[in-house]
Amino acid sequence: MLLGSQLRRLREARGITREAAGYSIRASESKISRMELGRVSFKTRDVEDLLTLYGITDEQERASLVSLAKEANVAGWWHSYSDVLPSWFPTYVGLEGAASLLRAYEVQFVHGLLQTEEYARAVVRRGMKSASDADVERRVALRLERQRYLVAENAPEFHVVLDEAALRRPYGDRAVMRAQLQHLIDVSERPNVRLQVVPFSMGGHSGESGAFTILSFPESDLSDVVYLEQLTSALYLDKPEDVAQYEKALKELQHDSPGPAESRDLLRGLLQLS
Repeated sequence: MLLGSQLRRLREARGITREAAGYSIRASESKISRMELGRVSFKTRDVEDLLTLYGITDEQERASLVSLAKEANVAGWWHSYSDVLPSWFPTYVGLEGAASLLRAYEVQFVHGLLQTEEYARAVVRRGMKSASDADVERRVALRLERQRYLVAENAPEFHVVLDEAALRRPYGDRAVMRAQLQHLIDVSERPNVRLQVVPFSMGGHSGESGAFTILSFPESDLSDVVYLEQLTSALYLDKPEDVAQYEKALKELQHDSPGPAESRDLLRGLLQLS
């Protein structure tokens, strides 16, 4: 996505059409479009030819972009789990790992980045009833591996709003739920995590469309992406007008819900009741 956005910027700066760019590398206009959206792999020769077309002669700049093309073609660590993942999910994991800010709303269960191992195992088993024990464990291992993002040196900001329904819906036994609630209390104290809870007492709210995640990236020329997971596929929305609607919904949820400190008190109250 980063390389594609930079190639698009260079092309537009020269006033070159996608059709002309495609012709220069013996490809179609749609191929250029997919390249600029980061949806296809890059051939080093194609990138070099496009840079020449766009008038990029500085060797350092060319080397930097060619190196980026080579990196883009290297499979991420999560590809080793592709045998147990739905086809649309590796893309999300890659975006999640590249994001500098994650904003999410969850209603069905605790967000995957905040799940304990036992809770995650219960969620996976509920959702994959016919899966083998080995496949379940690999799914759980992937989820725990993703959580390393939150404690890494360059950890992203994570702002999450959990519906009270997600906290009261049991996955696993009483001990699992108690441990999960305590984990949420603990992780909410991290400086890069902002956790809020939408209580039942709030009634209707702006999250009526269901769970969603908004991913923002450190590169200024990369647009935000909204991730919506469905039963058999997922949507990745990056049109400004679509992203704006979800940002508005999340801001309203954050404004109307108790703040992080009050939400921790709510979690403590649920822990005492469990």
